[in-house]
Amino acid sequence: MELPPFEIITGDRIDPHIFKFQFKNVEYSSGRNKTFLCYLVDKGNTADGLLRGYLEDEHTGSHAEEAFFTQCLPHYDPALKYTITWYVSSSPCTACAEKIAEVLKARKNIKLSIFAARLFEWEEAEIQAGLRALHAAGCKLRVMKPLDFSYTWDTFVENEDQPLNLWEDCKENYEYYHEKLADILQ
Repeated sequence: MELPPFEIITGDRIDPHIFKFQFKNVEYSSGRNKTFLCYLVDKGNTADGLLRGYLEDEHTGSHAEEAFFTQCLPHYDPALKYTITWYVSSSPCTACAEKIAEVLKARKNIKLSIFAARLFEWEEAEIQAGLRALHAAGCKLRVMKPLDFSYTWDTFVENEDQPLNLWEDCKENYEYYHEKLADILQ
């Protein structure tokens, strides 16, 4: 069976049911085959102010991380200082980590922080190398804490002012992934 063409979906707010499924920080992420990337971009003292939104990818080809730079930051200005924060459903794959590291090395005026709900295939040596390369390029990498899930819920989800009820093992899963990422980056 042939998959439909790849597409990047953009928006302002994520459906609450999709958020709860895609961002759940479980170790085995069966059925979670997309990356959701919620972003905040501060360009300093510009009239544009703060940019906010999300991307999701479907059917690999170009991932949400790569699409961010072409769709959300197409008019890069080397004279501005960019502070970018991503809340992602899973950490970047090897190819995306390498591309992001290249962007950060070439564009010294971009400060990127990535907060990941879970680590993508963290046991794989090439994934670990990609995360280390991102870190070495100046990217701040962190696993999402329970408070980060609530912030993302309030900022990026069509939640109708309903608070997020965190899943039972959210804190334990955070601690597990936090320890794994610390081991990878040491």
